[in-house]
Amino acid sequence: MKENTFMDEITKGNFRAISRAISLVENESEGSRELLLKLDFSKKVPVIGITGPPGAGKSTLVNMLIRHITNAGKKVGIVAIDPTSPFNYGSLLGDRIRMVEHFNNDSVFIRSLATRGSLGGLSTKTIEVVDIMKAASFDYILVETVGVGQSEVEIVGLADTTIVVLVPEAGDEIQTIKSGLMEIADIFVVNKADHIGADEFAGNIKKLLHQRPQSNWSVPVVKTIADKNEGIGELFAHIEQHHPVSENTKKPFLLVEKAFKLIQQNRMRNIRRADLLKSILANLGNDNFNLYRFVKQFDNKEIES
Repeated sequence: MKENTFMDEITKGNFRAISRAISLVENESEGSRELLLKLDFSKKVPVIGITGPPGAGKSTLVNMLIRHITNAGKKVGIVAIDPTSPFNYGSLLGDRIRMVEHFNNDSVFIRSLATRGSLGGLSTKTIEVVDIMKAASFDYILVETVGVGQSEVEIVGLADTTIVVLVPEAGDEIQTIKSGLMEIADIFVVNKADHIGADEFAGNIKKLLHQRPQSNWSVPVVKTIADKNEGIGELFAHIEQHHPVSENTKKPFLLVEKAFKLIQQNRMRNIRRADLLKSILANLGNDNFNLYRFVKQFDNKEIES
């Protein structure tokens, strides 16, 4: 496939071309950087991040959002972040299996990414993958992150709209939530709202939101029962309302965070955990082994401290 034709096919939303482009970038194959340099970002595609602790029902909520979007005749791209084994750096879950009802839908493209050790719930390649999908013909992009709790705040540097999904059972931990996920939400979702204590829990979140600095966006708290498809329409309405606000106020900060991550990633390009492990194993027998001297050999003298 010729280069121009390849880019045209991505822009047209050809799933095979999009998959190939993502694989090139994930594997840092020849031509991947040139491909990224040619991406067109003129189309404003909302990126919706969905995060929250394990057991909150994020995947079910994503399924219902996909259904809502496609029923409106729109196309949606999904980036599902898989947890990764710290020992073999492989993906442990298949999110596409959990989204089986959408697998053969021509309006839905689903891609799973492994975190590969990232503590914030995002793969280091998530930015590039999302940007490839933004250059395609999708109307919305959903990013579902690993449920790793409060460290899962990287999504705020990627998504135009960040949705934090919680459940009433988290009520006893509301103060803990305040110190972590509380600060990053553009929209709060109290899922499983048919459970005991849901109204009180939603009320407590609203009280805590009053302590946040004033802004031009009032963070809503939406109650949903995702497995019954209840509250999804209201949630999506808030997503639509937030996007213009994000475009006007959040975009520069998003670009700064993305640029920082990309520069960081490029400077770390030749450093691999597997190589570090091999080198450390070779040096551990030395009684004089010093981790800081070991790390110093990787210093880039061209980088100012």
